[in-house]
Amino acid sequence: MPDSATHTSDSHDPAWRERGTLPVLVAIAALVAIISSLGAPLIPSIARSDHVSLSAAEWVLTAALMTGALATPAMGRLADGPRKRRVIEVALTAVLAGCVLSALSSSFVVLIIGRGMQGIGLGLLPVTMAIARSQFSFAKAGPAIATLSVSAAVGAGLGYPITALIAQFLNYRAAFWFGAITVAFVLALAVVVLPNRSDGHSRRFDRIGMVTLGAAVVGVSAELSEGGTWGWTSLWSLVIITFSALMLALWIAHELKVADPLIDVRQVRNRSVLTADVSAFLIGVAMYLFLPIVIEFVQIPTAIGYGFGSSILVSGLVFVPLSIGAFGASRCLTAYTDRFGTRTMIPFGSLMFAASTLFFAIEHRALWEAFLTAGIAGIGIGFTFAAMPGFVVRAVPVSETGSAMGLYQVLRSIGLSLGSALAAAILITFTAQGHTYPSFEGFRVTLIVASALCAMTALVSYLLPGNVVGGLLQEVERMMEEEAQVGAVGLMLAEDPLGTEPPAHGD
Repeated sequence: MPDSATHTSDSHDPAWRERGTLPVLVAIAALVAIISSLGAPLIPSIARSDHVSLSAAEWVLTAALMTGALATPAMGRLADGPRKRRVIEVALTAVLAGCVLSALSSSFVVLIIGRGMQGIGLGLLPVTMAIARSQFSFAKAGPAIATLSVSAAVGAGLGYPITALIAQFLNYRAAFWFGAITVAFVLALAVVVLPNRSDGHSRRFDRIGMVTLGAAVVGVSAELSEGGTWGWTSLWSLVIITFSALMLALWIAHELKVADPLIDVRQVRNRSVLTADVSAFLIGVAMYLFLPIVIEFVQIPTAIGYGFGSSILVSGLVFVPLSIGAFGASRCLTAYTDRFGTRTMIPFGSLMFAASTLFFAIEHRALWEAFLTAGIAGIGIGFTFAAMPGFVVRAVPVSETGSAMGLYQVLRSIGLSLGSALAAAILITFTAQGHTYPSFEGFRVTLIVASALCAMTALVSYLLPGNVVGGLLQEVERMMEEEAQVGAVGLMLAEDPLGTEPPAHGD
């Protein structure tokens, strides 16, 4: 593919604007990490300050993940058009308003609304990649997108300790003010530097698909979070479950017949694509049955009878070995595929993840065990999230890569959201009336469920694809390495990092 086909920057743009585009995109990618860091480490502090149970405080994470799951396909779809900067401006404005609202909140409900608004920013990373793909020549776009991926991963590894540090020495509201200041700065840079228009054609936005998918995701998340309170077989729970199933059925039927679907669901007919999609969903659920649980456990006062009573800063540092483990896994991918092929990568990573969650469910007597658990989990997450995109790319034509990756990402994002909601549902089941903290069995059950989901992923991912050709092309290996780094912190890539239409080999 010639460079002219991909380099569409306005020839009248000043040189400083062209030079500044990538640094601004990197700042936006790092901002995604900051938004995600305003979640899990703050949950115990918010539970104590707002006098709510730990399971209710989980909505600080669930609300952002849920809106992120909904915003990601919409923003990715809009980013295919010519108004990519406008998408970023609107998203950052919503995130800024959400940070301010959370910082000023006078009630827990208002805080959750603010976090939901912040979750819109979790769909920013694919938009930055779309801009890089359209504004730079193909030779420059690849390294630029790799830089964005690494920036997001490194930013997340630093974001959690920084957020925890601010919250520890000030309060959790100061962490939201920190987020607001950062967002305002990046928004100003985006308005000044990023090009107003870029390549892409405006197409009809699938509003019906967006509404029906959103209703299904919200319904399922609400049921998982509140079902323990309502009663799993209560009339209200049955109504919500029926409504969510109906919305999901309507969404699938609509996507199959509309000319410009929000997500092309036909791709799941391919067994290799289905393997990646199912694995992404299951691992996504398991990840957020694990990450917030460990962070919360580390902070719980020892007087409760379990927990380490550590500071919020120490709990934020638990994420560091997770990122290191995933990064280390990404460095081993080529050697692993040369020796064992690609078919066992997802099963191997899933079993490593299962081992880490099961280990912490059994051994949790010392703080170092939490750090070790996170490191082992990082290796597992790195391998699983590394292999999944390769299954998709090998199985679909180049022209359909973007659509297939879009479905994969949405399922992974929904999995993260549902995992957080399911963790809250389990904890609330083991929380006595009027108590803030659940019994230890709530944590144990959550970790065991995560282990079971990982084991299920290993089995499904090995049996489902059938005969898969071993080995990966160089472009796919690079994509796998980048995806492993970002996957370490649960960030949400919505598109193929090489662009929706990468060149065929030999071009």
